[in-house]
Amino acid sequence: MGDSGEALLRKVYYEKCPGCKLEQRKEAHLGLPFKELFYVWLVTLGTALPISSLFPFLYFMIRDFHIAKRVEDIGYYAGYIGSAFMFGRALTSIIWGMIADRYGRKPVIVIGTLSVVIFNTLFGLSMNFWMAISMRFLLGSLNGLLGPIKAYAVEVTRKEHHAIGLSLVSTAWGIGLIIGPAVGGFLAQPAEKYPNLFSNGSIFARFPYFLPCLVISLFAVGVLIASFWLPETLHKHHEDKGSKSNEDVESVYHLDSKTNGGETRDKEPKESLLKNWPLMSSVIVYSVFSLHDMAYTEIFSLWAVSEKKFGGLSFTSQDVGVVLAVSGFGLLLFQATLYPMIERNIGPIKISRYAALLAVLLLSTYTLIAKLRGVALYVIINCASLLKNVLSLVIITGLFLLQNRAVSQAQRGAANGISMTGMSLFKAVAPAAGGAVFALAQKRQHASFLPGDQLVFFALNVVEIIGALMTFKPFLVEV
Repeated sequence: MGDSGEALLRKVYYEKCPGCKLEQRKEAHLGLPFKELFYVWLVTLGTALPISSLFPFLYFMIRDFHIAKRVEDIGYYAGYIGSAFMFGRALTSIIWGMIADRYGRKPVIVIGTLSVVIFNTLFGLSMNFWMAISMRFLLGSLNGLLGPIKAYAVEVTRKEHHAIGLSLVSTAWGIGLIIGPAVGGFLAQPAEKYPNLFSNGSIFARFPYFLPCLVISLFAVGVLIASFWLPETLHKHHEDKGSKSNEDVESVYHLDSKTNGGETRDKEPKESLLKNWPLMSSVIVYSVFSLHDMAYTEIFSLWAVSEKKFGGLSFTSQDVGVVLAVSGFGLLLFQATLYPMIERNIGPIKISRYAALLAVLLLSTYTLIAKLRGVALYVIINCASLLKNVLSLVIITGLFLLQNRAVSQAQRGAANGISMTGMSLFKAVAPAAGGAVFALAQKRQHASFLPGDQLVFFALNVVEIIGALMTFKPFLVEV
């Protein structure tokens, strides 16, 4: 093609475009952008902490609201509060994704973090059942940053580091979903647990579930401050038509972040995301596994604190906190050291499939674990909880990779918004369905078929098996 052909393949950068500045930085530095990835990890952790932090004390909160007429009915009301967050997020995730594609990832990240500061704090001050539901719904509606932060993790790294970037997102997310309940378990009802530190006349005695919410909200304040140092990754060429850099000015193409090296026209028409089967199939599978994970998170805490006569473990909320803290620490080590290597050798689809099948086998042992006592119970349940959460995180990370590789940067925010909407809808159903199944199981301890908690873990396994079957072709495909 000669000189004219070479010119067409050269890259053009716009001086005032934040996305172009980031691309130049990525080309100049071959290593990992440690500072940006740390911010990604921090932001994701900050928004994940409040999602399930309520589960260890939700049983007791519903009891204190005096809305359940019988102990066996507490699971129903717990499910409604657990669903409120995800229902709110399902209604707004696509909108937040579109905003991120139009105005940038950073504004959505800042607003989402601010919503944690405000509404998570107010949830801890809830005086009745309806206030608690309202605060959780508003927190979910205004916290739309998980989709944009996944897009951000891909865009801030070179292609060879995409797995590490998304692994950090899923790691922080998974740790937040584990450490959040640990914080809730340790710090709920502080006037009863730590009378030497919190008097009966303090605000923490009047609002026994305020302290864990306050601690998480204060962490979110720190994250909010740190998020202002995040560089924007979105290309904004429409505002910068006359300010190309002196480098490669003859080019009419710009980098396509889908491939991190290929070129695409600025005005290339966007395909319909709903017709992008590699994307939509991974979103559907992701939603099914998310339904399972959310139901498991709620049921595990309810099951652990319920009495032995109902098939539970008779744990305190503090005991649950210890188990989840151990799981969170182990999860961090696994994702930081082993996952990228395993993903490179096995691939995102196979690793998700194998993890799902192993999870089914593991959950089948939970009813046997409930029969243990003493040290054996604590050791086995810690090991089982750690392994279960590692398997869940492996599945989710693999599906994150498939989703973000299926689209270009111009559609990545909207694509992740669709992913969040599907996931949130399924997760909105999960706590209500899980609470209902748990409440039903509590009432049928002596049934001839699937008595007590056997029904609960059978239902969880059915969902996990459906998800595993959907990872096979022709349903799930990779770009």
